[in-house]
Amino acid sequence: MQPGGSNLGPVGVWAFQFSVSAFDEAREWAREVDQLGYGAIWIPEAGVRDPFVTATALLAVTQRVVLATGIASIWARPAYTMAAAHQSLEAAFPGRFLLGLGVSHEPAVKGFFRTEYQKPYTTMVEYLAAMDRVAIMATPGPNQPQKVLAALGPKMLALAGSATAGAHPYNVTPEHTAEARAILGPEPFLAVEHAVCLTTDAHVARASGRRHLSMYLGLPNYRNNIHRLGFTEADTEDGGSDRLVDALVAWGSEAEIAEKVGEHHAAGADHVCIQVLPNRDQIPLDVWRALAPALLDES
Repeated sequence: MQPGGSNLGPVGVWAFQFSVSAFDEAREWAREVDQLGYGAIWIPEAGVRDPFVTATALLAVTQRVVLATGIASIWARPAYTMAAAHQSLEAAFPGRFLLGLGVSHEPAVKGFFRTEYQKPYTTMVEYLAAMDRVAIMATPGPNQPQKVLAALGPKMLALAGSATAGAHPYNVTPEHTAEARAILGPEPFLAVEHAVCLTTDAHVARASGRRHLSMYLGLPNYRNNIHRLGFTEADTEDGGSDRLVDALVAWGSEAEIAEKVGEHHAAGADHVCIQVLPNRDQIPLDVWRALAPALLDES
């Protein structure tokens, strides 16, 4: 189910480039994503521009597309600051901003935010409660501001379903999506990220996938989730086995990638945000253009 007031549609794009490139370029890209028909643009936080500033800049020049954070870290700002920014964006752009919150990872928290990584689940519970108590002295928007949690394990998924609009799992398989839907129940929103590589060359696709996954496989939260899905320690070595890369990176023709995205929808996802590989080098406008007919028609 879509969060109240929002319409993210079935497919969006997750892109690092919006948060690091010149604003003039990012605005042009956002306008094209909007025109192509993708439902949302997902932007990260950690070593990049403030996601609320980026979201504001892109919302101001687009008509329909939703901006979503994937994710805004709870360690980066107090609950009051997070809630005030969230409420302000909802009032300024009703139904067009979705706050994705997460506990991130200990190395990132210490490296980027210079703070201690405490009990993630307990801290998130307390943070959400603190956000819910915030009321700013300003005219509210027509909709209740909506948020989702970056959730992989059962406890955080259950919290996402009970305390927020839903969940935003990252680096997951359709099997995980089915498990997440079972934990969330039928109503909460489920928006999953999936990496894609538009090539039919297995060597090129897997090499790109390993470069992408190498950083994530060093983070305990992702490794633990991969093991929960039945992959072994050997699968996570050297950037990932063929089996793991093929599970986490959809590659092939436009139709084959659309089929993989469709597996997430069939497993219970309301929305899939694609992250085009190789990432961070240049904006993948050509791939978004090529995939739009297959993905949006498929969904």
